[in-house]
Amino acid sequence: MEIPAYVLLLPLALFIIIVIVMRRKRLNYPPGSCGWPYLGETLDFLNANKEGKPEKFVKERIEKYKSKIFKTSLMGETVVVLGGASGNKFLFSNENKQVVIWWPASVRKLIGSCLITTVGKEAKIMRKMLSTFVSPDAFSRLYIKTMELVAHHHFMNYWQGKEKVKVFPLVKLYTFKVACQLFMSIEDKNEIERLSREFNLLLKGLISLPINLPGTSFYKAMKGTTAIRKELLQVVKKRLLQVVKKRREALEQKIASPSQDILSHLLSCPDENGKYMSELLIVNNILLFLFAGHDTSSVTLTLLIKRLAEHPQIYQNILQTEHIEIASSKKEGEFLNWDDIQKMKYSCNVVSEVMRLTPPIMGAYREAIVDINYGGYHIPKVKFYWNTGLTSLDPEIFPNATSLEPSRFEGVGPAPYTYIPFGGGPRMCVGKEFARLEILIFLHILIRKFNWKLLREKTYRHHQILISNEKMTYDPMPTPLEGLPY
Repeated sequence: MEIPAYVLLLPLALFIIIVIVMRRKRLNYPPGSCGWPYLGETLDFLNANKEGKPEKFVKERIEKYKSKIFKTSLMGETVVVLGGASGNKFLFSNENKQVVIWWPASVRKLIGSCLITTVGKEAKIMRKMLSTFVSPDAFSRLYIKTMELVAHHHFMNYWQGKEKVKVFPLVKLYTFKVACQLFMSIEDKNEIERLSREFNLLLKGLISLPINLPGTSFYKAMKGTTAIRKELLQVVKKRLLQVVKKRREALEQKIASPSQDILSHLLSCPDENGKYMSELLIVNNILLFLFAGHDTSSVTLTLLIKRLAEHPQIYQNILQTEHIEIASSKKEGEFLNWDDIQKMKYSCNVVSEVMRLTPPIMGAYREAIVDINYGGYHIPKVKFYWNTGLTSLDPEIFPNATSLEPSRFEGVGPAPYTYIPFGGGPRMCVGKEFARLEILIFLHILIRKFNWKLLREKTYRHHQILISNEKMTYDPMPTPLEGLPY
C-alpha cells in the first residue's frame, strides 16, 4: 500500500516547528507589550507628547520592565526602544552596518522619497549634492545677509511699536519666510502665507496613525501636503524654464551659471553619475527643507525668548559680553559675517542648553537590517526608537537637570551620546549649522532692540492663569499652547 506524500512530510514539518519553538524559548527577547492590535501603545505615546513630556512614555516602561531595552508598538509597527547613552551610541555607530534610517508610514507618505527617507548609495549621492549648501562658505556667501535683512524687516513690521505680541506664530512666520527665500527665492508675502497654512496642516499629522479618513489628523495632513506639492511643482516647472534658459546662455557665452538657491542647484546640477533629479524628488526634498529649515528653529527661538525672560542675568550676560561688542565693531549698514557668528560662543551655549531642556525633536527611528544581539537580548529585524529627552533630562548625566546652566557646554561639553537634539552618526541632521546661524542672527537683533517679559496673567475661560508657566505640547514639535505672549 502506497503511503501519501503528505503523511511522510508531516513528521518532518512537526520536527521543524518544534525546533523553531525551542529555539525561540532559548532566545532572550526584550520585555514589553505591543498593546492593542494595530493601535499598539500609540495613544499612550501621543498622550505623553501632548502633555509636553515625550520622554515620559519611555521612562514609565523602563521603570515597569526594569530594563532600558523594551518592545512596544507605535504607529502600527512593532518597535524596540533603546534607552540611554549606550543605546544611542549603538544606533548611531552602526548606521548602514546593522541599522538604517526608518520613519513611520505617516512620515513616509506625507514627505515622500527624499534625503531622510532614502538609504544606502542613493542617500549618499543626495547628501553629497546638498553639502554645498550647508558649508561655512555657503553661510557667508548666501545666507547671513539674507537672514539679517529678513529679520530686520520682520521686526519692523510685526514687533516694533507693539506692547504685546504672541512670540511663537511670529517667529514661525520669520523662519518660514527665511526658508522660502533661501531655498526657493520666493518673496511674495501671499504665496508664503498660503504655503505656511498648508504646511501647518502637514505638521499636525506628521506623527500620527496613518488612517486616511475625514476628520483625522492624517487626512488633513494629506490634503495639506497635496496642496503644497501642487504649488511647489508649479514653482519647480517655472524655475526649470528659467534655469534652462540661463544654462543655455551660459554655455553660449562659455561662462558658469551660478546657483542662487537650493532649488536652482537641484534643477541644474546632475549627480556624480550625470543623472538629474526628477521633479517629484526635487519637490519632496524642498518639502523636507522647508520642514527642517524652519520648524526646529522657530521652536528653539520661542523657548530661548521664554528662558531669557525667566533668567534676566543670562539675558544681560549675552547682551553685554557679546552682542553689544559685535554691533559696535560694525560700520553703519555693515552686515554680520561668519567671524561675528563664531564670536557668539556664550550665546551658542545658551541655545544648546535651551535645546537640552526642551529638545526640538522628541526622537527618531532606525530599522535593523540583520538580527541583533544587544544588552543581553536577541532582537530580530525590527524597528528601533530613540528618545532625545531621556538622556538630556537625566539628573545622573546632567546634575540639576531642570535648571538652565549654559556652563554645561563650556570646554568639551556633555559626554558623547547624551546630548542629541540633532541625532548622531552618519545621519546627523545636515541642517544643524543652518539652524544655529538662523537663531543667532535673530537673537543678535532681538536682544539689542527689545526688552521683554512674559505676560503674567491671561483670562482663560473666566480664570486667571499664569502664562509664564505655560504648558508645552509636542505636536510633533514642542509648542506653547498660548503661543508665548509677552
